[in-house]
Amino acid sequence: MDTLLHLLLGVSLSAACGFRIFVPFLAMSVAALSGNLTLASGFEWIGTPQALAMFAIATCLEVAAYYLPWVDNALDTVATPTAIAAGTLVTAAQIGEMSPMLQWTLAAIVGGGAATVTQGLTDIARLGSTASTGGLANPLLSTMELGTSAVISIMALTLPIFTAILILGFLGFAIHKLLRFFLRKQRSPSGEERSHGSSPHRMKP
Repeated sequence: MDTLLHLLLGVSLSAACGFRIFVPFLAMSVAALSGNLTLASGFEWIGTPQALAMFAIATCLEVAAYYLPWVDNALDTVATPTAIAAGTLVTAAQIGEMSPMLQWTLAAIVGGGAATVTQGLTDIARLGSTASTGGLANPLLSTMELGTSAVISIMALTLPIFTAILILGFLGFAIHKLLRFFLRKQRSPSGEERSHGSSPHRMKP
């Protein structure tokens, strides 16, 4: 039961990594230092004052960078693999008392998968915002992403089961949206070709 609870906590924190990578680590570090979070063996370093200072600086830099025009889009190109790694690490830090192979496999599938979905959704949202508003609405989007990551991280640490249920429902919705986006993107070129090629000129006898 404890393993399942920690796995659910990992899912929620990993999903938060898809919105902001370092916010969940900062929340974990604060919780571990205050004695409200027990980390898996080998991850105790997250709950040290040095790690807290490092995560606080990294969070400030990440948050500030997403408010710079065009830099936010550039960050998204490297954010996806970084978010996957962060989600995997966050989940692995929650689940212990099992073989390292099983621990990292579960962490990669569950944590990496959750971070991938939420990061993909934010990438699409930022592309849409840039295309429709020329990037003017991107600061508002960045603020929403920051707030979402912070709220999910805090809720995950205080109400892990309730938060995990909400996150699993959100991930299902996000996967549906991502699949529709990619299917529509794949169909659009062929659809354009058909529209251009479906106007044959009739020969008069």
